[in-house]
Amino acid sequence: MRSFASDNNSGVHPAVMDAIVRANHDHAIAYGDDDYTRQASKKLKAIFGEEVEPCFVFNGTGANMVALQSLVRPFHSIITASTGHINVDECGAPAKFTGCMVKEIPTPDGKLTVDLIRPLLHGFGDQHHSQPKVIYLSQATELGTVYTPDELKAICRLAHSFDMYVHVDGSRLANACAYLNLSMPALSRDCGIDILSLGGTKNGMMLGEVVLPFRTELNQGLKFYRKQSAQLYSKMRYHSAQFIAYLDNDLWLHNARRANSMAQLLAHEIQDLPGVRITQKTESNAVFLAMDRHLIDKMRRNYFFYTWNEAHNEIRLVCSWDTTEEDVNGFVALLKS
Repeated sequence: MRSFASDNNSGVHPAVMDAIVRANHDHAIAYGDDDYTRQASKKLKAIFGEEVEPCFVFNGTGANMVALQSLVRPFHSIITASTGHINVDECGAPAKFTGCMVKEIPTPDGKLTVDLIRPLLHGFGDQHHSQPKVIYLSQATELGTVYTPDELKAICRLAHSFDMYVHVDGSRLANACAYLNLSMPALSRDCGIDILSLGGTKNGMMLGEVVLPFRTELNQGLKFYRKQSAQLYSKMRYHSAQFIAYLDNDLWLHNARRANSMAQLLAHEIQDLPGVRITQKTESNAVFLAMDRHLIDKMRRNYFFYTWNEAHNEIRLVCSWDTTEEDVNGFVALLKS
């Protein structure tokens, strides 16, 4: 069954699979001291800066936990949108791994703003209160919306004025770049972001993410937090070889553009149908819509997708790098019928 449930449900891009097969040759030194990892690191440094020390990890939650641990002490707090991945889908991992309080802010579109954050910036130096230290952002957000460079810069300026850090969860950074037609540094480092969790699993890779610190003082501790968090892969070459293929010839961007374009097509085809209401801007590879429950139940007999908000009959449809026009047209045709 073809799925609009998640970009995690899609397969592995053939170029990435071929890279894994090529890495499966002869022996290689474990734990990242191999030529594949050195080559992947060199590519990432060429993109983000020579002083950046890439830290490869298994998955998105692991990347977030390794990054956050490098930024905080247990008496700090982490600020996130209420829909943020660390708040909704990581089973309390931030509190367990960092000891910090996670403070959530309700938003209409998944995006934090300076005005929404500012009321939480108090109690500094007061031993009775957790100390605000990190602002966590998802790019693109869990609601499919995208932060612009100006929005990111404003949040970074606010954070840095209070001696705080900004951590971006970039599990769908590629989709945000494709939407704004900008490079990855233009939507992260150049905006003042302090540390980035860069994903590939949702965009054609088999597994793995990489943590990229943009402040040199964060480099040293990452490898130790990675080990303590069970995120250090012994046969690292199979992981890092994927990033070589992922970054070559802008495969990451081609995949994201494909997913985004299919989401735009899907939104366009269903937006005027009776009983269907698009609930969020379609800025990346996800379409959020509300429709009658009986329609949802009928559609789910043929297509797997998730209900986002049960109270409002709101569902999420996610397109992937391998979503085709036939997939979209089949879904639309069934919905029309």
